[in-house]
Amino acid sequence: MPTSKSAKKSVRQDAVRRMRNRERKSALRTQIKKLVLTVKKHDLEEAEKHLFLATKMLDKIAAKNVIHKKTASRKKSRLAKMLNKQKAASS
Repeated sequence: MPTSKSAKKSVRQDAVRRMRNRERKSALRTQIKKLVLTVKKHDLEEAEKHLFLATKMLDKIAAKNVIHKKTASRKKSRLAKMLNKQKAASS
């Protein structure tokens, strides 16, 4: 257990940050699921909107160091690749 005043404050800050990061990651996962569902439904216009939002969210989360910058880049690449594959198949 923390004994000093600064250690106690650090524990409080960590708890707040952990919750905030969990919320952000959860929102990101939800957005990615929406994108995957729209791609599977072959709704490409809606999927492009979801890809834009997911990319935006990934960039923000990576900028705030919730996830690593390269992890965000890899996820964006895979999502775009999935959408492009669906576009090629439908045309």
